[in-house]
Amino acid sequence: MPGPDDDRRVEFLDDLEILPDTTGDERALGWGDDPADDSTDRLIAERPPHWD
Repeated sequence: MPGPDDDRRVEFLDDLEILPDTTGDERALGWGDDPADDSTDRLIAERPPHWD
């Protein structure tokens, strides 16, 4: 009979991506928009000063 779980060795795979950070329906193409019209960079640049 094996020992308790504390004695079991677990190896983690750091390069394994379970879920993407952004899914396809969250991107412009998923909404039917033109990906070239992405305004993410502009919105990040226009952050209010109190957010920093």
